[in-house]
Amino acid sequence: LIKQGYKQKDFAMTTGVGCHGKIFDYLNISGLYGLHGRAIPTAMGIKIGNPNLHVITFAGDGDTYSEGMAHFIHACRYNPNITLFVHDNQSFSLTTGQATPTSQIGFKTKAEPLGEFNQPFNPIKLALSAGASFVARTNARDITNSPKIMETAIKHKGFSFVEIIQDCVIFNLEINNRDEQMYYLPNKKRTLKEALALSDEFNYNTTKSKIPLGIFFRSEEHTSELQSHSLISYAV
Repeated sequence: LIKQGYKQKDFAMTTGVGCHGKIFDYLNISGLYGLHGRAIPTAMGIKIGNPNLHVITFAGDGDTYSEGMAHFIHACRYNPNITLFVHDNQSFSLTTGQATPTSQIGFKTKAEPLGEFNQPFNPIKLALSAGASFVARTNARDITNSPKIMETAIKHKGFSFVEIIQDCVIFNLEINNRDEQMYYLPNKKRTLKEALALSDEFNYNTTKSKIPLGIFFRSEEHTSELQSHSLISYAV
């Protein structure tokens, strides 16, 4: 992005509380750690304060889909011009491996020694249903294609959501090494109905089902910043 004329000072970031948040210490851009589950509203606040910034949020499946669920859904609905990367290893690994809303049925933890009995929900399908204007999934192990998808998400005008599937090398070992199940979607425009159908291919249980990667859906919609500006101008 820097090579394309973007400037370091034009970026800001927020992170949630979790293993993913360590990225804050490796990226030399302004920002702050958010409270657990509160990285999204913090990013929206930064964007409102300075609409010229490119605001990036890093969060985990635990804080996004548990404590931060309401923020996630309404960010999809509001369409702020920010980018959310959710690192999904299907466990609360920072707090020693409790189940998250995407953990597979049967996942045994200290909190659930008999195994998780709730069906994991599908965040890709949820984001599409809630109105997100850019929805994608990538694989942390793929260092060739993942950066390209992330760059496209950052350039998107509107709320861009990218789920990054990751291995959990300590706690949830069942979900590791699924590269053979993964395939990349053709890079083309899709209807919402088509994207929703593709989102159903993987249900987050450790089955042999295919796991589609790439951009499921994108559309150009008015962002919340533009809508707010229009309303204020109208009121004045």
